[in-house]
Amino acid sequence: MENHKTSITVLETSDIHGHIFPVLYGSKETAAVGLGTIATYIKNVREQTGNVLVIDNGDLFQGTPLTYYYMKQARHLPNPFISVLNEIQYDAAVIGNHEFNYGLEPLHIAQKEAHFPLLCANILDKTTKKPFLGLPYIIKVMPNGVKVAVLGVTTHYIPNWENPSHIEGLEFKDALTSTDRWVSTIRKVEKPDVMIVSYHGGFEKDIQTGALTERQSGENQGYQICRDVKGIDVLLTGHQHRKLAGTIHGVSIVQPGMHGESIGKVSIELEQNHQGWTIMNKVPQVVSMTGIEADRDVLSIAHPIERETQSWLDEPIGTIKGNMLIEDSFQARLKEHPFIEFIQRVQMEAADASISTTALFSESQRGLSGKVTMRDIVSNYIYPNTLTVLEISGKDIRLALERSATYFTINPEGEMGVNPDFTIPKPQHYNYDMWEGIDYVLTINQPIGERVTSLLHNGFPVEEDKLYHVVMNHYRAGGGGDYTMFKNKPVIKQIQIDMTELIADYFLKYKTVHTSCNHNWKVVKG
Repeated sequence: MENHKTSITVLETSDIHGHIFPVLYGSKETAAVGLGTIATYIKNVREQTGNVLVIDNGDLFQGTPLTYYYMKQARHLPNPFISVLNEIQYDAAVIGNHEFNYGLEPLHIAQKEAHFPLLCANILDKTTKKPFLGLPYIIKVMPNGVKVAVLGVTTHYIPNWENPSHIEGLEFKDALTSTDRWVSTIRKVEKPDVMIVSYHGGFEKDIQTGALTERQSGENQGYQICRDVKGIDVLLTGHQHRKLAGTIHGVSIVQPGMHGESIGKVSIELEQNHQGWTIMNKVPQVVSMTGIEADRDVLSIAHPIERETQSWLDEPIGTIKGNMLIEDSFQARLKEHPFIEFIQRVQMEAADASISTTALFSESQRGLSGKVTMRDIVSNYIYPNTLTVLEISGKDIRLALERSATYFTINPEGEMGVNPDFTIPKPQHYNYDMWEGIDYVLTINQPIGERVTSLLHNGFPVEEDKLYHVVMNHYRAGGGGDYTMFKNKPVIKQIQIDMTELIADYFLKYKTVHTSCNHNWKVVKG
């Protein structure tokens, strides 16, 4: 009897971050992003083969004005992102770290609305010690009879970033250890033909060489999962926003970038004999959505709330006198910029604190000028951060400044540039902080750890043992970005209002904001 051959196709989205429509909210320009475009591609693949498995790998709910508007003003309506995934007929979705940004209630509502399971094996209910959303994995028997298991796991590093009230009652287990235990159990109990792990996390090592690419904090464990966990055929990844496809220790891996600009695809060929199905070949790839038209039926589902969002975005709420536009993001980190000074001012007033620290999060921030709308605010402050006031020592301030000072390097031509650790494998410009309320100088030709060459508060040297109250976002207050000196420090105050709302409230209060720069800090080559 001739052996029977067949194939299945695994499609993965990850880090959609609130993009349904093919549009950039800051500029209204059309772009090859969003679930609408993804839907067209998935539909085309399904027409070509009936054996398709579609998984979302997390960070679906946060990241655009559409998500912000829905979560803050339209939560009485069905979750548009879940509605769209229902329409596309996803088989499962994994929980990402940003799914917790608005607390647990939206997650539980989404679970009720979804026509597919939400998976997360390693985040447990502290009381029951079971996965907090119920299902750690699914078994799917494809039309051709191939039995596929999909295990969902999430980076356990979330407590280092998230507002504690948003994850209350949850226990975060090590993703690697949990994956090892669950894959072994699934293999023994379910005996699947194909074992897929969908991990909302990335790679701590170069996927070709195995060389370490980041500090081993446990945030990303993809390489170690491929190396140490036996029995995985495919590892779907995300979190780092990279475009990766390859093989690590026999495991096919993909990571499809972000915002729906690409999709991860793994084509698996199998052969059947008297022992069952055997995988003969696996082809992982990342497919760009450029040139693909968005599915109008999918867009129509979210069109009413999108229309409301666009209208809300264009409402003017204040005026800038002067110029807060960012022409060069590197220069805005090298020399004090009016936009950063403004953000510090908002933080200090909201928290009633005299020292503040913040960052210029990304290269896409363009600052403010003239008439300011909500569109301007949400396109410049892209995270739903709340504020925390910590009590820290002068020594902690110095250590934090030394951490920030590692952002800069001096290139072979003798010019200052960005340390590759902040751009590779993932851009992390948001981990360079600037401070207000203290005066300091960073001298970059000095050794790392000795770059803070001047540090004053109210004209006097900052004392190592003296305590200071500093306002910062909750991500940084938890030690996020390797600011370990902030971890477990006394919390003086928490402001449970998103920064975008605080910025809008500032404009509503003052109507007109005048630009200023007090030049309290300098970065010099030497």
